[in-house]
Amino acid sequence: MSSNRSTEPIRIGVVSGEPIRLTGLTSIFDQPARDGCPQLVPVTGKLEELLARKALGYLVLDLHSSSFSLDVLDVIRRTRPDLRLIVIGPQGNDQLVLDSIIAGARAYLDHTAGPETVRRAVEVVTEGSIWAPRKLLSRLIDQLLKLPESNPAESSSRLTGRERQVLELIMMARSNREIAEQLGIEERTVKTYVGRLMRKAGADNRIKLSMSALSLSLMEEEKSSSGANPGSKSR
Repeated sequence: MSSNRSTEPIRIGVVSGEPIRLTGLTSIFDQPARDGCPQLVPVTGKLEELLARKALGYLVLDLHSSSFSLDVLDVIRRTRPDLRLIVIGPQGNDQLVLDSIIAGARAYLDHTAGPETVRRAVEVVTEGSIWAPRKLLSRLIDQLLKLPESNPAESSSRLTGRERQVLELIMMARSNREIAEQLGIEERTVKTYVGRLMRKAGADNRIKLSMSALSLSLMEEEKSSSGANPGSKSR
């Protein structure tokens, strides 16, 4: 169960280079909060102004317009590494999703996502979970299964097929009950798998487990990319 049950409103920065899209994005916060959840309040302004507001912990960044390039993600990462991003960008660009996650994104949606989907993604992020395309999560977890097996210690920490399924659903913000129903197993069995995954990742909660999985996957992704082009220069 989420620990974020404060009734204090949560302010969410919203940035878009197109006024019409900005109006549409802010309108998703008009509906009242769900029972037991804090009200989400949009805060608009220029990107640099929102980044300067240290009390602002969340930001919806619309990359749909031509006003923003990929460099903006690097700026955010260097300026506010603590900021949790909800990125809206083009569909089918896995590298952009990876870049967004590296920059601090906890959710990525393509520009065709409807208001309800965007709203739910924001709620999931404020509750401490991750929202990303299932295809990408599967790809990231696949990286965990490709670690070298020459070291027994590394080999013993590899994931089984069932652990991989459970981890993927955890990263999709599914509860233990939902995981049990989807996989057709007992909820107590899911808890056993979650505990085993946490021990392997050295994590003490589901959020750290998800972040650990993403970090390991990204490191392997970067290692593979650098190995594929040995003649490239370091920046």
